[in-house]
Amino acid sequence: MTQDEKDAGTRGLTDAEVAERVAAGLTNANTDVKTKSVGQILAEHALTLFNGVNLALALLVLLTGQYRNMLFMCVVGANLVIGVTQEIRAKRMVDKLTILTQKEVTVIRVSGERTLPPSELVVDDLMRLAHGDQVPADAVIVSGNVSMNESLLTGEAKPVSKGPGDELLSGSFVDAGSLVARVRCVGAEGYAARINAEAKYVKAVRSEIQTTLKAIIRLGTVVLVPLGLGLFLRSLLMDGGTLDDAILTSVAAVIGMIPQGLVLLTSSVLAIATFRLGRRMVLVQQAYCVETLARVDTLCLDKTGTITSGEMELSSVAAAPGFSPGDVEAAMAAIAAANAQDANETALALLRHARDVGVTPGETARAVPFDSARKYSGCVTADGRALVMGAAAFVLGRDRAREADALAVAFDATERVLVVGQAAGFDEENALLGDVRLIGCVAIRDEIRATAPDTMRFFLEQGVELRVISGDDPRTVSAIAARAGVPLAERYVDAATLDTPEKLDAAVDEARVFGRVTPQQKRELVRALHRRGRTVAMTGDGVNDVLALREADCSVAMASGSAAARNVSEIVLADNDFSHMPEVVAEGRRSINNLQRSASLFLVKTVFTAVLALVCIVMPPYPFIPIQMSLLSTAIIGIPSFVLALEPNHDLVRGSFLANVLARSLPASAAIVAALLAELIVGRALGHSFDEISTVCTALVAFVGIALIWRISQPLTPLRAALLVVVIGIVALGCTVFGSFFEIVSFDASMGVVIVAAGLLAVAAFNLLYRRSLATYENSERFSRLVRLVEGKHDRDR
Repeated sequence: MTQDEKDAGTRGLTDAEVAERVAAGLTNANTDVKTKSVGQILAEHALTLFNGVNLALALLVLLTGQYRNMLFMCVVGANLVIGVTQEIRAKRMVDKLTILTQKEVTVIRVSGERTLPPSELVVDDLMRLAHGDQVPADAVIVSGNVSMNESLLTGEAKPVSKGPGDELLSGSFVDAGSLVARVRCVGAEGYAARINAEAKYVKAVRSEIQTTLKAIIRLGTVVLVPLGLGLFLRSLLMDGGTLDDAILTSVAAVIGMIPQGLVLLTSSVLAIATFRLGRRMVLVQQAYCVETLARVDTLCLDKTGTITSGEMELSSVAAAPGFSPGDVEAAMAAIAAANAQDANETALALLRHARDVGVTPGETARAVPFDSARKYSGCVTADGRALVMGAAAFVLGRDRAREADALAVAFDATERVLVVGQAAGFDEENALLGDVRLIGCVAIRDEIRATAPDTMRFFLEQGVELRVISGDDPRTVSAIAARAGVPLAERYVDAATLDTPEKLDAAVDEARVFGRVTPQQKRELVRALHRRGRTVAMTGDGVNDVLALREADCSVAMASGSAAARNVSEIVLADNDFSHMPEVVAEGRRSINNLQRSASLFLVKTVFTAVLALVCIVMPPYPFIPIQMSLLSTAIIGIPSFVLALEPNHDLVRGSFLANVLARSLPASAAIVAALLAELIVGRALGHSFDEISTVCTALVAFVGIALIWRISQPLTPLRAALLVVVIGIVALGCTVFGSFFEIVSFDASMGVVIVAAGLLAVAAFNLLYRRSLATYENSERFSRLVRLVEGKHDRDR
């Protein structure tokens, strides 16, 4: 402990006092929002209705001893592995980022100074913090004058000067200077922890695809119980079948109603999208957010760290009479170089500018570090010149500050102005001696990311409305937004004036830039946009953004920001580069558009098996067993859907997911049901056995399925043509070479006639219905409204 600290009446804690506080629970643990545990992730993916239904069906098949008919469980297992693996991978990457950003803190105790993890701090501990350190717990300054960066807490980029007696907020950074502070609040009582606590609710995934899948599975579960039970009782009691036959028939029908492959396909496509984005340093913590971002129509941007790089830049130089801009640049470069060891963002900006313009700082004999109480820094050069740089009122005095105002008249009102001058010297306490001669002024401003204008232009071209929400001064935010290319940036509002919910709600319709916004107001702004039917994405990096990030449909955090912001966001930009956002949107479009095309194959099976099961309760037998459904699912649905789902596709996402899928799948389902019904009638008349009826029906489903693949593969490419050949080959081999494995019998003449005649008529009917269905979907709003009702959604545009 230094003499100054003793004189200030400070004393560190004894080991006994520390032990007392630890025993009382007064430690700095549990201050952040945590990522989900591996156990939670496993439970979320394993304990689902989809897995429960399939497991029950597998147990029924197990009772029959026909183990090959349990092949459908491979889809369930693959889906579980993909989902769990992807989410655990994202969790570990984010946890790793959190560990890398943690830094031990120096603590002063009676037994001496030591470094500890922030979680081991206790109430009344004395901390020693210097430039670049993050405040780990709310505290009060005991000694030292510093400049604090509280942008992660408030969004205000301008440094705040603080001295003895002032409060430090956990999550802020020491921008310049050093201090000793006493810990006041720990753990959940801290400022940052209190905001984080409001974000510790489970955020529902907003995904049209996931909602649709869940609705289909729920509907299928409701329908399959009575249909499956009806088929089972009919086969067992009325048709004289064995228990094993009744079970297999019923399970085959039920499996067809559950779109197992569609669930697996969706998981696989989104997992591949997250893998591709991961290679571009974009961490996706919730796979379905890739889809959500592709549907976003409003993007709320945080200024600090998103539009700006987090660094400062020198924008203008003005020389006083008798000096040149080169004199000003040489003087400021000398001061910044002399204090380079404790350089804050302003000093670093000056050094970068000096390097860019080719100014080489000269030798210095003495450095005068920045002090928040004096508001200036300086140096004494090797030839004895005393140079000073800082706020005009503190360098020149309040009476002469207007001299600097006259020089800076051409600067932007939102820029921070520093004066550069020459003094007679500095005393032992680094106070200025004599009058200061003004050399010139420099303007400092936030640096816009080089890629920001192009990124903004991309979203505007896609019809996405941009809003900027910041805790900084609204005029500054407006100027920065305009420089970055945000339209209507001049329409800004000071959120401090929005003191009623009505005022805030009205401002959402008028303003595009919001300044001095509190964390709670950020959340309310997102909610107001939701009330207007918007799909909202939010970017941020600070504790002050956490509540809004939780509220948004899709949230994006910077890796350099707070751990809380990273943990509550669906997407984390590991290299802090906002220009990756168009890549995320592109992956989302590829995923959604291709899934819509491929999903039609899966819903064909879901619809026709449900209708067929209902028919077969009245007109038995049900013509399939599980192993045959596995062949059709693999050849007609699984392989084509995976190939088509992975193709490039950057088209705009249009319409409802379910509407797009039904427009393509219903015609095929209707054609298949008609063809199968014909075989059930004609086959019985021709005396076909169950095995023969089952074989004919498998071939008829393959006929129409191949026709659907042909349709959705247009325009035909070499890859899609090869896909058709492979599908036909698999079906042919399954029905001939491997016929015994799939319990398909040899074709006789009567079977061949039925397959050709019914197949050709079914394909012709499918083509007619397909053209009409697409035309109806594209031209009828009533169809879309009907789909929204089926999905259980409210039409928010009414």
